[in-house]
Parts: sequence; structure tokens; C-alpha cells
Amino acid sequence: MWQELKPRGKWLTPFNVISIPIILLGIGILYFRFVYGIGFVTNLNQYYPLGIWIGFDVVTGVALAGGAYVITFVVYVMRMEKYHSIVRVTVLNGLLAYIFYAGALTLDLGRPWHIVNPIIGNSFGYNSVLFLVSWHFLLYMLTMALEFSPVVAEWAQLEKARKFLSGLTLGAVIFGITLSILHQSGLGALFLMAKPKIHPLWYSEFIPVMFVVSSIYAGLSMIIFEGTISHKVFRDLLAGQDHHRYEEIILGLGKGAAITMFVYYFFQALLFIHEERWELITDAWGYWYLLEVIGLVLIPCFMYAYAVRNRNLGILKVAAVLALLGIILNRLNVTVIAYRWYDVDKYYPSWQEIVVTLTVVFTEIWIFRWIVTRMPVFGKRR
Repeated sequence: MWQELKPRGKWLTPFNVISIPIILLGIGILYFRFVYGIGFVTNLNQYYPLGIWIGFDVVTGVALAGGAYVITFVVYVMRMEKYHSIVRVTVLNGLLAYIFYAGALTLDLGRPWHIVNPIIGNSFGYNSVLFLVSWHFLLYMLTMALEFSPVVAEWAQLEKARKFLSGLTLGAVIFGITLSILHQSGLGALFLMAKPKIHPLWYSEFIPVMFVVSSIYAGLSMIIFEGTISHKVFRDLLAGQDHHRYEEIILGLGKGAAITMFVYYFFQALLFIHEERWELITDAWGYWYLLEVIGLVLIPCFMYAYAVRNRNLGILKVAAVLALLGIILNRLNVTVIAYRWYDVDKYYPSWQEIVVTLTVVFTEIWIFRWIVTRMPVFGKRR
């Protein structure tokens, strides 16, 4: 067991050199955050309660983790076995994302010990959207842990436990898909109560629907992005057949992303025309909106379609990056950038907030790397 805890591979890599100092600095900042309060390290106030710890770590992160429920639905419900080889790594990415991004909620609460209130029954708040989201988060994390548990059992050489846990997979997947759709839309529903504070170009009563649809192509794009990196970094852990099927898998993911992005863009155009927003696109905010919707949704959609038709992996990967940037920009626009857009003195994240965000991301990558180099996530162990 102690052998498993020892580091593997080279220590002096660019990622280690960059991430270790940032993680150590982030831990120091978190000490001051919990000792002296959230106001000591952030620029949050009563007018701007949502900073990048919520806007990026939680709202954006949950959208990017949407690949887990999409791929499990495709494999276990639609029976598309072509994508079965990426189920384990996708579920692992989703599980870690939810653990760390839900953990980021603790950082953002002024009284973090109250995070257990929705769970233990103290001030349940049945009418609160946050009550709904918190329970969905908790149940979905437990569901993904159950979906990933056969990998842990296989690593621990517990064959009977692995067979039992594998038998629960389909039920867990169906339950998880339901929970994921509900809390993706639930996060959007939070902003229905902030109509006067969100720029009209980003506010709509259909925000919950738009959050769900966009989480689908966000998840697929994230799988392409992470898969491209993993295919190079962890190449020695991949079976030969995965190399052979790699192109077909990401082309299929690109096709799904193109279709979903077109649906999302169609909804955006429909809302734009129906609500007569023409006069809103003549200023800087309008140009910013067009950059998001045209430059980071419609253009990547066409790039995806072209790449799939012509089997061009280079363009497909660029489209994935642009789509991810579009999701990040959209979520930050709703939560931070276009929130109270009329204020002169706006919120800007402090350097401490940025460092802590990077700490969360880098720590997640470290744990992901530790798991995949020890457990049979890619099909075999090192």
C-alpha cells in the first residue's frame, strides 16, 4: 500500500514546477481566508456576492463536467459501445470536478460551517433553489462515486465487490442523468431572481434550459480537450486498440457537439428575435455579446461540422477550445461580468482569488494523475 503513495515519474516537469508553488501559495491564502474571513482575501461585497469562486469554480466547472452524464447516457442507455473505452476516465473527471467545485462553495460561504444545513435539516429552506441544487450536488457526487467504484474494486483486487458494484451501474447512470439535468438547470434557475441585475442580453426566463443544452456540448468539448492531452501524456497506459479508435471517438464527439451547439444557437437567436433585442447590440455590451454568441458558439459549430465531414482532427481540436472558451465566457458573463453592468465601481477578482482558483484546478489535476497511474482507468495498470 505504501508503494502506491510514492510519486511516479519525473518530478522536474513544467507542470510540477508551475503548479507546486501555486498550490503552496493557495494553501497559505486559504489559511488567512478561514482565520480572518472571506473579506480579507476577496473583493466580494454586499453588491457583488458572486465572484470567480462561484462564477468559474462552480457554475462554469459544473457545465464543463457535463461530459460524465452525456457519455454514460450514450454508452449505457443508447448502447453505443464505441465510446465505452472513455467512460471510466470521463466519470473520474466528472467526479473530481464535482468534489472540488462543490468544495469551492465552502470557500465562498461567509459562514462555511452552515454548508451542512440543507443536509441535516437545520433551516431546510424547501422553497429555495439552492436547497434543490445542494441536494442534487450531493446525490450526484455519490452516484458518480458508485459509477466509478468498480474501478476501485478492480484495483484493490476485490472481484466479488467489483461484480456487485458493476451490476448497479445502469441504475446509477439513470439516476445520475436525472440529477445532472436537474442541477444544471437549477444553477440557471438561481439567476431568474436577479433580472434587474443581469444585462438584458444575458437574462432570459429560459436560462435553466440554456444551461442544460450548453452543458451537453461543453461536456463533449471538454472530453475532446482532456482526451487530446491524456492521449499524449498517458500514452503508455492506453491499450493499442484505443489508439486505433481514437480518431473515430473524437469525431463522433465532435458531431454531437456540432448538433448541440446549433440547437443552442437556434434557441439564442429565437430568444433574441422574440424579445426584440436589436437596440441592445449597438454598444460595447452588444459587441461583447456578439463575440460570445457568434465568435464562440456559431463559428465553432461550423468548425466542428467541417472537421467531422472532412475528418480534420486539427480543426476539431481548435473548435473544442473555442467552444470551451465560449462556455467560460457565458457563465462568467451571467455571474460576474454582466452582473450589475450599470455600476461604475465594478467587481474585479483579487490576486488571491485567482491563485486559489488555480490551486483548486491544479490540485484536481494532481489527484487525477495519481489515480490514472495506479488504477485501471484506461484499461490497464502501470
